[in-house]
Amino acid sequence: MAEQEIAVETRKLMRTFGSVETVHALDGVDITIRAGEYVAVVGPSGSGKSTLLNMLGALDSPSSGDVLISGKSLGAVRNLDRFRSKTIGFVFQMHNLIPTLTALENVAVPLYESSMRKSERRLRAEELLVLVGLKHRLTALPSQLSGGERQRVAIARALANEPTIVLADEPTGNLDSKNTAAIMALLDELNRTQGTTLIVVTHNTHSANMARRIITLRDGKVVSDIVPKDVYERDLIEFRQSGLGQALVEENQVPEELTEIAPALGELLRKV
Repeated sequence: MAEQEIAVETRKLMRTFGSVETVHALDGVDITIRAGEYVAVVGPSGSGKSTLLNMLGALDSPSSGDVLISGKSLGAVRNLDRFRSKTIGFVFQMHNLIPTLTALENVAVPLYESSMRKSERRLRAEELLVLVGLKHRLTALPSQLSGGERQRVAIARALANEPTIVLADEPTGNLDSKNTAAIMALLDELNRTQGTTLIVVTHNTHSANMARRIITLRDGKVVSDIVPKDVYERDLIEFRQSGLGQALVEENQVPEELTEIAPALGELLRKV
């Protein structure tokens, strides 16, 4: 991994909101993500997860600090729209498909800025829909697709321009457990087979555990950045993110029956 190119880097990244009372959505975030990594970003609501993804995708600007994509500072990019379309694919919780277009047409939308002919755009869109398991749904409208199928179309669309980085913000937030597992398995497969750098923001601990690296944010700061080595460590990470786990870490409102062992448990969880 050490020899791989750095795909994403943040340097003392800050994002504040409010003029009367300042809220630090991101507070000095330093992360480095190498090409081909599969990273999950987790943390409680309000921890800065989605704000970070917006910064990485050039959908918002830092208050201070810097974001670099493949070594290039986003602050130095003149045409961010063009840069995004060539470099980054987005998958959102709300799939944002155009309701009057078929699955094939939706996937082809990002390709209209390319020099491809109509036949080439259609072929590329069809190849991507086959890749995500929707060969039989090419002409279906979004209203005719299930939630899981719509998210598959959104993933295919995110891959249309062969981005080097895919950012997914709660990609399974509106799906049931069966579709959640299927979508996360698909993203995992795409990362392994296509080599695309994948950064997923999720509140779902099972989804996060499919990643090969987990970054945890709290109050706009990185509180842990680990590569889980085994199932035991993944279980500890999941427990740390629970309400009880956070109470033990912060030594706050711990149930009376756990008082004696709380310090040891808290110390164990703070190490993961």
